[in-house]
Amino acid sequence: MGSRWQGGDPRVGYDESWYYATAKGLVQHPQLTESIDADVCIVGAGYTGLSAAIELAEQGFKVVVLESHRVGAGASGRNGGVLGMGQRKDQDELEAMLGLDVAKQMWQVACDANELVRDRIKRYEIDCDLTDGELHVAHRARYVDDLRRYNDHLAEHYGYTDRRHVSREEVRAMLGVDSFYGGALDFRSAHIHPLNLALGLARAAKTLGVQIFEQSAVLDYQNPATDQVLAKTAVGEVRAKYLVLACNGYLGKLDRQAGKYQMPINNFILATEPLDTTRAQQLNRDNVAVVDTRFVVNYFHNSPDHRLIFGGGENYSPFFPRDIKGFVRQHMLEVYPQLADVKIDYAWGGTLAITMRRMPSFGRSGANVYWAQGYSGHGIAMANMGGKLIAEAIAGQASRFDLFANIRHIPFPGGRWLRWPGLVAGMLYYSLLDKF
Repeated sequence: MGSRWQGGDPRVGYDESWYYATAKGLVQHPQLTESIDADVCIVGAGYTGLSAAIELAEQGFKVVVLESHRVGAGASGRNGGVLGMGQRKDQDELEAMLGLDVAKQMWQVACDANELVRDRIKRYEIDCDLTDGELHVAHRARYVDDLRRYNDHLAEHYGYTDRRHVSREEVRAMLGVDSFYGGALDFRSAHIHPLNLALGLARAAKTLGVQIFEQSAVLDYQNPATDQVLAKTAVGEVRAKYLVLACNGYLGKLDRQAGKYQMPINNFILATEPLDTTRAQQLNRDNVAVVDTRFVVNYFHNSPDHRLIFGGGENYSPFFPRDIKGFVRQHMLEVYPQLADVKIDYAWGGTLAITMRRMPSFGRSGANVYWAQGYSGHGIAMANMGGKLIAEAIAGQASRFDLFANIRHIPFPGGRWLRWPGLVAGMLYYSLLDKF
């Protein structure tokens, strides 16, 4: 099994996706080949890093972004495209875990995060196919009442009324299948073309004076002084007052402190051949993002050229499956058996980072190294917000950053991949429950 199948490497699979094939404004940024100075050095040109760069540049900081491969080459450019609402954990879970007051603050941050992405798309005229609506569907009857209760909980305790119950009959009319038992439709959630969002953020950062370097992996960093960080690449280096680690599942061994709170896992997506308009509408009448209630979720929506973009299946190994098309297709056919005759044009994988508590891990090392990571599959809104909160903290307003940094995370013992066999066994156990 060669490097082509390696997870956690942004060079692997980046150019195999439908997103890459339809990227807008894909440009080559230079490699760092010299020694330069900056106020802030950001490692990673995904949502977290680019968002932090935009916010800091707007406040007058000199910002350098170092990307090991290409802008958006990690999870930011190859994810399922769902711009969700709320945190990765539901609000009632957060209330039990952190208390009502903190849970309400986190809900407000989540609302702000959704609005932040929408505002940037509008302000910077980013053409990324923003399409409103997310349908959360119950794959077992026992989840219907849970979804209904959660709708009521959000309305009663958070004043959130942009989410409503959907009956089994309405789900059948919307999706053309009878395999779901009901659901909840959120009008403030949406789906997007994730790579085009990342490329648009990079263009916005450049207009603000941010320097972006590609093919410039940071191999190591040092703190030669209390007010300085030195980030080294193979052929260059950046001296800065602050360092931002925005690598998520692609962190590797760069920072042991940040790394112990996350585990990389791989997730996989396909894009079918273009379908005729009628058939595409039968699969998803209103072209909403669809996410089911499985532990290992299926998620899907239509593309502007009438393909089905379908994500399903994950693994906890350093390696991708040899046949990604076949791996994801089996999950697609469980939902849409009528697509057995449809050709799969694209299939790709990517690496995300999860935390034990399924909430983002924010932190700092000393006074000048910051990180945000571990979005656990809920990263479009919260990774953009994570970059903004890091920028706020660097600028001296750390209250919202600390809201998340104060979450007590449980470290993953052991090495980076398959850190804890018991954890992996547990995840496999919960994934088996999806079948019953």
